[in-house]
Amino acid sequence: MFDVGAPEVLALVAIAIVVFGPERLPEFARKAAQLLHYVRGLATQAQNQLSEELGPEFKNMDFRDLNPKQFVKKHLLDEVEPLVADVKADLTSGAKAIKDATADVEKDFDLKNVSDGGPVAGELVGVPAGPVSAPYDPEAT
Repeated sequence: MFDVGAPEVLALVAIAIVVFGPERLPEFARKAAQLLHYVRGLATQAQNQLSEELGPEFKNMDFRDLNPKQFVKKHLLDEVEPLVADVKADLTSGAKAIKDATADVEKDFDLKNVSDGGPVAGELVGVPAGPVSAPYDPEAT
């Protein structure tokens, strides 16, 4: 509900100690807990009353579904999850196939052990190494 982490809680506790003092802080914490319990009771009572007034058709209604984020997640994203899983599986199998093909090529050409003076990885046999310049034709310009 509130995105409050440990550093924020510690900061709030430190501010409360400074503002209220260590003597009155337990009293305020007790009152805050009572207020929270009262508000939760009101919310539960309101949900129960609304369920009773809507009738038996809406008896199993989950009021959290009325939250727009939950609604989108339940009705849109849940339908997309199987598609995402299929695409992820396809990509994983494709990556494995590419890795296997690469291993086969390395094994066939033995590119890992080129210390015997043979062609280095990337070199073609019979082709000079280094940049090759294009022939220059002065009459063409």
